[in-house]
Amino acid sequence: MTVLVFLDPSRPDGRLADATAPALLATDQGATRGDGIFESLLAVNGLPRKVDAHLSRLGRSAHSLDLAIPGPDAWMRAIATALTAFAAASPPAPDEHGNTNIVIKLFASRGVEGANTPTAWVQASAVPPALAEQRARGLDVLLLERGYDSTIAQRAPWLLLGAKTLSYAVNMAALRHAHARGADDVIFTSSDGHVLEGPTSSVLLAHVSDDDGTPIKRLITPNLDSGILPGTTQGALFAAAREAGWELGYGPVEPADLLDADAVWLISSIRLLAPVNRIDGRDIGTAEVRARLTAELSALLAQTH
Repeated sequence: MTVLVFLDPSRPDGRLADATAPALLATDQGATRGDGIFESLLAVNGLPRKVDAHLSRLGRSAHSLDLAIPGPDAWMRAIATALTAFAAASPPAPDEHGNTNIVIKLFASRGVEGANTPTAWVQASAVPPALAEQRARGLDVLLLERGYDSTIAQRAPWLLLGAKTLSYAVNMAALRHAHARGADDVIFTSSDGHVLEGPTSSVLLAHVSDDDGTPIKRLITPNLDSGILPGTTQGALFAAAREAGWELGYGPVEPADLLDADAVWLISSIRLLAPVNRIDGRDIGTAEVRARLTAELSALLAQTH
């Protein structure tokens, strides 16, 4: 079940469209060139999570592409329409915690060439069951080089490395490459040896130690200026972890740091916190420590909004 709501100036709450019928013009530049942006977020019990952060990132992506998009109020109205329609047509079943979850995606393209009118819409759908399975069993991951160094974003802003664009063909090709080799996911690295991000996720790693009976827990993510997408869920977890006494750090992170960590995760708004069991066939930490830290951080993440 999928619900589509197009943002339409003549319909303040958005225009519902039949997701089984053609809804996007074949000449739309989002389809022909991947010229557009998107965001994915989770609605829990009918309430979109971290929606302000996602709308802010959508706005930053739009600015990077010089793309005019509707304002936050129009998006919020369309999201509400999509959630209401989805819940009425296909009420989601509660998860293991008793919560109902709906995936919300926000799209904006440059529209039909020459028309100078962007196309914007909201999509509501169910959470893929495979994501819960990945959180439960963990991931086997490959390191793949992305093909440029960690400073290219500063030298070549036209590459749009910090924007969440519709041009995801390379990301999907990387995942297919991993699946063909028996892995679940990918962590990209730069040509100068820095850890970047996953195709659809941010990367986290943790070190735990004991200093004269005082536990020290440190959570680290790669530099945000290395051409990666700033993760909204990573940012929310960092804020919660700081309040809980974790030390926080931002790279640079190298592959050796991942292999030496007590735990590594891929984190995103829909999949949430998925532990990495192995990288390039090498075990990360121990299963006991991974499970303990994943449970602790997942509980913190569940408290964020």
